[in-house]
Amino acid sequence: MRLTRSARNKRAVAFAALAVLLTAGAAQAADEGPQNGLLAGTATGRRFDATAFSQPSANMSFERQLDFKVGDGIFRKLWVPAPSSTKASDGLGPLYNARSCQSCHIRDGRGQPPAGGEAAVSMVLRLSIPPRSDDDRRALSSFMRSVTPEPVYGGQLQGFSVNGLLAEGRMTIDYSEYPVTLADGEVILLRRPRYGAVGLNYGPLHRQTMLSPRVAPPMIGLGLLELIPEAAILQHADPEDGNGDGIAGKPNQTWSHAEDRVMLGRFGWKGGMPTVADQVADAFATDLGLSTHLVRASHGDCTAAQTDCLALPTGDDARERVEVPRKMLDLVIFYARNLAVPAQRHPRDPAVLRGQALFAAVGCSGCHVPGFVTGSDPARPEQSAQTVFPYTDLLLHDMGEGLADERPEGQANGRQWRTPPLWGIGMARTVSGHDTLLHDGRARGALEAILWHGGEAEAARARVQRMSRSERADLLAFIQSL
Repeated sequence: MRLTRSARNKRAVAFAALAVLLTAGAAQAADEGPQNGLLAGTATGRRFDATAFSQPSANMSFERQLDFKVGDGIFRKLWVPAPSSTKASDGLGPLYNARSCQSCHIRDGRGQPPAGGEAAVSMVLRLSIPPRSDDDRRALSSFMRSVTPEPVYGGQLQGFSVNGLLAEGRMTIDYSEYPVTLADGEVILLRRPRYGAVGLNYGPLHRQTMLSPRVAPPMIGLGLLELIPEAAILQHADPEDGNGDGIAGKPNQTWSHAEDRVMLGRFGWKGGMPTVADQVADAFATDLGLSTHLVRASHGDCTAAQTDCLALPTGDDARERVEVPRKMLDLVIFYARNLAVPAQRHPRDPAVLRGQALFAAVGCSGCHVPGFVTGSDPARPEQSAQTVFPYTDLLLHDMGEGLADERPEGQANGRQWRTPPLWGIGMARTVSGHDTLLHDGRARGALEAILWHGGEAEAARARVQRMSRSERADLLAFIQSL
């Protein structure tokens, strides 16, 4: 049944009123921690197998699940080069890193570094240089661009190409290990990566090229993070550390093609993307070389210097002149917004509860803020007025020299990273077959990730190093429960 405009308005008002009532008592709960393991409110999922990250929001109506399933199908679609008889699936590349979204986000989980000799699939190497011209500086200052791409290879090293075109090259990773001794005498070996690019088929990189590796992050909970009110995020910002606690959270700002304005950056390892729509459209363009109405780049990341690439045919359709039509893009965005966060496991276990208290006591919650209450949008009932526990402030923090990539992105400098959400972290091995963490997957588990923390997290990391073995086990039990 189609509602009249009057009825729709009344429903919207009623929905907003209900949201106010729900959020009035929820703000306090967000500070206290998740109740009964519901990390994502009524949207929380209840699957704990390898498909845990691929479930729809638990509060989704049956009618809307069809769109979710169709979006899932497009997310898994293998794209092919143009021209092709399969017009709905052509336009791949010409340079690309993957043939499908699912290739990077396997089972909608996190990526990992390639094993020795393997091609990087769920990890990319970002490229940029310092601004060279007034146009570059204006693009950065106006937020229209967050980096200045490498002039020949663009913003990302592309390891694959269509037939008849050379790929750009491949990423190399060399690890060296060094020991960290904990207070109880246990020695943890951390691996320090060194990155490079070899097999470059279009000449050497610019001499000032900055490299930054990025693994694909998990897809869960994105719609909920998007609907957290900006004011609720900014209340945790303290860029000058005015309260003297050593934590100086800072927002990133970036241009939204979806909203046609500058917005708070919420997604990406440095907060370089403002909305789920922008994130999806950017991934289509840079990772698969597919154009949308938001990012009209039918040749993907090909640069003006790559004339052979620009001369190849595209898969643009006759009506919208893009390779991913608006309806198809909207379905993928809907899918990405509605991937459910699985419930916390064993939330009442004594070790988990002790670990939760330690998490706050050592200062982890200074950046990994436990809870928020989402805003309300009648068009997005699954995410509206939910008390959620992502354990992130979505702000930038200086993480020290050890994790620095020395590559600025927007308002993030070379030592700053956006606090990653922790929900789902304990399901990483079940879903993805590994539990490598941090922006480049160097950490093999939560303890190694903690020991890499520096800068604003230096004091918290030192407290963890001084813990007894049993305290450390409790802390890790809590983190693994999320």
